[in-house]
Amino acid sequence: MKLLRTIQLDPSDSFVFASAAEPGEWAVPGAFVFWNADVDALAGKARAAFRSGLLGIGSLGWSTLAQVVDATEKDREEATALLAERLVAHFGAPDAEAARAAATEEIGFAASLSDHPAGTLIAVHRWIEDGAVREQFRTLRRREGAEAHPRAFSFLEVEGESEDAPAEAIDLKVLARGER
Repeated sequence: MKLLRTIQLDPSDSFVFASAAEPGEWAVPGAFVFWNADVDALAGKARAAFRSGLLGIGSLGWSTLAQVVDATEKDREEATALLAERLVAHFGAPDAEAARAAATEEIGFAASLSDHPAGTLIAVHRWIEDGAVREQFRTLRRREGAEAHPRAFSFLEVEGESEDAPAEAIDLKVLARGER
């Protein structure tokens, strides 16, 4: 079985997101965080988290990338239990049973995204279309002959790019200053 863990190839997550995930946390897509948000009103770091963040369930911080890793059933169970705790404590789940069901579904979705060789990187792009949140996931793999310790530019996108997704430019300097 495989799951997703957060990864940082450089320090950019620490200034792109209000709260960056710690490297190595279990990760889920995390779109549920924006369930009641007015996405059009999101600005700066909150908008970046909506648009391209994967949620680290330990810290509830965001990561631009997650890595496919081998996992055990015990790992999946621990990730599900931790996410269920977070859903009750931070997101208003009505009870532990409802939180457990939602966490099981979210961890299952993350596992479905992990059907790639270990080490593959996953990125997300989110947008609103016809009043619904749409997500597009991309996979990145190490370029042939790339160094053992990866850097962002030693990866090559291999699938998931769609012409249907709206383009949106990212200005890292503006995000670092907390502007929209």
